[in-house]
Amino acid sequence: MRVIELACDESGSEGEHLVGGETDVFAHASVRLTIEAATECVLELRDRIRSPAREYKANHLLRSRHRPALEWLLGASGPIHGNARVHLTDKAFFVVGRVVELLVGDRAAAVTFYRSGRSGCGPGTWQVFLEAANELLRRYRGNAGAPVDGFFRAVEALPPHELAARLRRTRPRAEALRAQLLAYNPRAVPVLDTLIPALARAVVHWSRDGAAVSIVHDEHSTLTVHRVARLTELVGGACRLTGVRLVDSRSDPRVQVADFLAGVARKIASDELNGRGDPELTGLLRPYVDPRSVWADQPSWARLSRTAGP
Repeated sequence: MRVIELACDESGSEGEHLVGGETDVFAHASVRLTIEAATECVLELRDRIRSPAREYKANHLLRSRHRPALEWLLGASGPIHGNARVHLTDKAFFVVGRVVELLVGDRAAAVTFYRSGRSGCGPGTWQVFLEAANELLRRYRGNAGAPVDGFFRAVEALPPHELAARLRRTRPRAEALRAQLLAYNPRAVPVLDTLIPALARAVVHWSRDGAAVSIVHDEHSTLTVHRVARLTELVGGACRLTGVRLVDSRSDPRVQVADFLAGVARKIASDELNGRGDPELTGLLRPYVDPRSVWADQPSWARLSRTAGP
């Protein structure tokens, strides 16, 4: 059996705090390079950037004076073209999708609901709803009823919408969900986990021609034995995913390259989502973007992807 070894890293992870944090986009990159090719890539970037930093990160590439280095990395003649993929998650849409799926059972309806809220609500009203939905789905102890009360207050404040009306009728289900979230289960994958779905997409993409995938990933506290087992189940078993190995990114140049891609992709995508995108950089990122990214904003997606919708 042919096995592809992928190097992976993410940018934008803030645990289950998906709304109101430091970042609004989560990006996960997978890179298929040999250690030798990745080493050459890192050395070339060092030569182009010439920073005294011991470890280079995406923020070095994102500085305006280092733009030529970033253009080289992402460009058609660069080292990762055709050998890398990035999965993007609009965190706010991810939260909306999960709360609608779990309370109403109609995930497809979340797309139009999110677009309507983003464009039709006052920014304060919509932000309060997003934060309340995030709190409802987070696993934290304290006043178990407070997140439920806060969520339904936020739903009541929303403008008239068919899905908002359906959400208002789901309080018993929300209370049961809250109790379930607070019941400790080490094997459960959090409902707000963005990493496992992104990893699953990477495995599906790179194994599409029948190869199996082995993953080398930067150390990540959420990649527990139980979650790796769940990932294996999601992608179809060990015939498709042979294993996940966690490393310090500084010890593997392939993971460093994945870190570069994830970091710059998160920033470029966030800028597009917020209407301040750079058309040239967005165009350079476009060939790497997973068409099944978790994204619903139409204007930004039209610029980020070559497909009509995620």
